[in-house]
Amino acid sequence: MFTSQELKQQLSSINRKSYPAYKSLKGIYKFNHFLLSIDHVQGDPFASPSHLSIQVPAKIAGFPEFCISTRAVRIAVQDYLLRKFSQQLSIYNFKAKGSGKSGSISTTICGQEILERTACEMNSDFVTVRFTVGFPANGRTINAFELEKILFDFLPSCVEKSLLYKNLSHKTIENVVFLAEDQEFLRQELKKHHLVAFVANNSILPRESGISQKPMKDAVPFQSPVSLEMEFHLPHRGTLKGMAIPQGITLIAGGGYHGKSTLLTALETGVYNHISGDGREFVLTDASAMKLRAEDGRFIKDVDISLFINDLPNKKDTHCFSTLDASGSTSQAAGIVEGMEAGSTLFLLDEDTSATNFMVRDAFMQQVISRDEEPITPFLERAPQLFSKAGISTVLVAGSSGAFFHIADTIIQMDHYQALDITEKVKKLCSDYPLPPSSVPEFYMPVSNRIMSSTKKSTYKDFKMKCHGKDSFSIGKDTIDLRYVEQIADKEQTAALGELLRYAQEYLIDGKRTVSEIISILQNNMEKNGFSNFFSNAYIPCGMAVPRIQEIFSCFNRYRRP
Repeated sequence: MFTSQELKQQLSSINRKSYPAYKSLKGIYKFNHFLLSIDHVQGDPFASPSHLSIQVPAKIAGFPEFCISTRAVRIAVQDYLLRKFSQQLSIYNFKAKGSGKSGSISTTICGQEILERTACEMNSDFVTVRFTVGFPANGRTINAFELEKILFDFLPSCVEKSLLYKNLSHKTIENVVFLAEDQEFLRQELKKHHLVAFVANNSILPRESGISQKPMKDAVPFQSPVSLEMEFHLPHRGTLKGMAIPQGITLIAGGGYHGKSTLLTALETGVYNHISGDGREFVLTDASAMKLRAEDGRFIKDVDISLFINDLPNKKDTHCFSTLDASGSTSQAAGIVEGMEAGSTLFLLDEDTSATNFMVRDAFMQQVISRDEEPITPFLERAPQLFSKAGISTVLVAGSSGAFFHIADTIIQMDHYQALDITEKVKKLCSDYPLPPSSVPEFYMPVSNRIMSSTKKSTYKDFKMKCHGKDSFSIGKDTIDLRYVEQIADKEQTAALGELLRYAQEYLIDGKRTVSEIISILQNNMEKNGFSNFFSNAYIPCGMAVPRIQEIFSCFNRYRRP
């Protein structure tokens, strides 16, 4: 460790030297209120900015113990501090001048969801923030005086205004903590009452636009049907009423553009907590919920899809099914089995994005094509068994097939963005439109013991990971397509998935461990050590957010391997 004065001297000594001399700054420096770590120095002013981190000792930061009392509270406070720190950095972004990325100062820009991120961490010893800085240069010549402004003027100001409890609104932090505690309390209440989701009255479900997740202005507030309304007494907010969706099969019906998909999308994102003012603070869903859809062309490896697909004309074994180019129905069958492997107890489906022949076969089709000639057991026939035999609930948006009314336990109609409970009304009509008799094949739990095969690489370059936004990443020449893993909330989760797969490919995939065993090792490492285990270059970059286990499985299942 060095002193801040030694850093000043070092900066003075390298001024106007060629850019690589900046690498001599790598190290840890003690300032008055914090430790500054220069973790990685960029190669030239046009390359990706340098990685830095700041550690404020807990005694100096001064945050009360209640700010890290539980995991949920800690993550919420981290999220708040990161937003404040990011705001402060933005004030000084490019205020130091130079060529290329000189003077850029930034960190994670958070969305509406509250996620655990590498950009900010709190524990009983330190408050740590990670960020990037474009080290200034004129051409490719070091401009140390501009960097000195960043390190000695800009950053201390950002720390003072965003990371010290005494300088922050204590009431706002208290509200952040109270909201997190209320959200976690309500999640526990859902489990106690055998509910899979809850949508609070007056929630704002529609979003501002397709490219903005902020709440839509002048949107119709959600209101629960009286028959589905439940009341909870939260520790801080007090009484909260809203629509409670019970375990079982729930159908969301209604005309086009009346809010069916908007409600389902809100339930998809309800696996995460949301910030105050989002409108979905108390739209909470079973944390293991998994959105499923047809995914033509998907890679599938060694999945037992025989629960849904059997007796293929080409005699291909569906108890251990693999394909490089899955059909819509095959991909959806695999997605359900993979979701079961990932521990999901709630599936979310939209008829619009599902394979029709996988979901249902009407009476006329069954007359024309007998069951003996059809290898697919439709989801319509398996969904009740998924709940009764495996304890897996379903929330399904349906707009064209009335067959699903027969298996639904709860039927919600969206009418002009308002929810109506039409269960009783529809059940009376079901007798007028009976389903054709069918003999459903026996249900069984698919056995998961899939070995993850290895693709050995010879150089570190082959393991280099590059993230392409939220939808995909590449490792070496391999690209993993995550467009249809719809519950990834942030590109930083995609980046984290890439690092997890890179680490597994380099250290864990040996042709002996199963997919579940590898993911279990990764999850245990994350819970014990955060992301520190996954980086061989001795520093943790900002730009990673912890994904759910469901997304880790989804990522590994889409990794094309032998």
